[in-house]
Amino acid sequence: MTIRAYAARQSKGELTPFEFDPGPLGDEQVEIAVSHCGICHSDLSMLDNEWGMTTYPFVPGHEVVGTVAAVGGRVTSVKPGDRVGLGWYSRSCMGCRQCMSGDHNLCPTAEATIVGRHGGFADKVRAHAAWVLPVPPALDPAKAGPLFCGGVTVFNPLLQFDVRPTQRVGVVGIGGLGHLALKFFNKWGCEVIAFSSSAGKMDEAKQLGAHRVVNSKDDAAMAGLAGSLDFILVTVNASLNWPTYINALAPKGRLHFVGAVLKPIPVAVFPLIASQKSISGSPLGSPVTTSDMLAFSARHGIEPVTETFPLAKVNDAIAHLRAGKARYRVVLAM
Repeated sequence: MTIRAYAARQSKGELTPFEFDPGPLGDEQVEIAVSHCGICHSDLSMLDNEWGMTTYPFVPGHEVVGTVAAVGGRVTSVKPGDRVGLGWYSRSCMGCRQCMSGDHNLCPTAEATIVGRHGGFADKVRAHAAWVLPVPPALDPAKAGPLFCGGVTVFNPLLQFDVRPTQRVGVVGIGGLGHLALKFFNKWGCEVIAFSSSAGKMDEAKQLGAHRVVNSKDDAAMAGLAGSLDFILVTVNASLNWPTYINALAPKGRLHFVGAVLKPIPVAVFPLIASQKSISGSPLGSPVTTSDMLAFSARHGIEPVTETFPLAKVNDAIAHLRAGKARYRVVLAM
């Protein structure tokens, strides 16, 4: 069979029509007929080879929603016609300590949907059945794609670090990840403080779920938060004044990164020791965590704020995201 896709032939290159033969469907694989696919900043990083692991031709796309077109002989979790989604991971070994403990996203040999293989900017995409998850009927398939990457990325830390409804949490950055974090943390029951340097996003942050918005460039406002936040989620990839955020943490507070900040983070150890504060990071989540996130989203009416482009306008969509104009996630309609 032939899969029709859009691929870049070089770093930062334009995506043009591309066809390839995926070979026989594996016994534990699922083939998805793609209806929608989100565009994530990780797609841009891979397109530009920022992480040094892109192979070309490169087909982006790891926020896939579609219907099951075919299943391998050993697949029982889904069937043809089911509405499903696929995120960053497309396979894990299912046998290592991490997989057997339920931390499939930490599998040392986990396969990523767009690393060394072709992703979801295509009419079809394949993955191991464990990572192909049903989309709850209450979720709009045209908007659900970003939940499979951005959604689980910000939801997973709630579970991993036992964030409680009684706690005060902060979200740094009101973008593709941050706007979803505000929604999740609010419905989780937390008191939510949003950090933003953009005056134009402050009212919108409150509509998204923030109880208070702090201008991160206001030194007095930042100093006023000293010792008050139990958990701060960093969703940006820029370098900021990290000691200021560490100072805002309460004793035993945690500064947690899901944004891929590329520059080293200078940290003085003594403030961490004195108040038993922590700095950490995490990748997406396991299939079970992703399913729980989808169920939580369906129960509470959580969906990303999206803008839609047809697949034929994929380069316009990428330029829109690259220019920082997305509000807040871009989705391609096939």
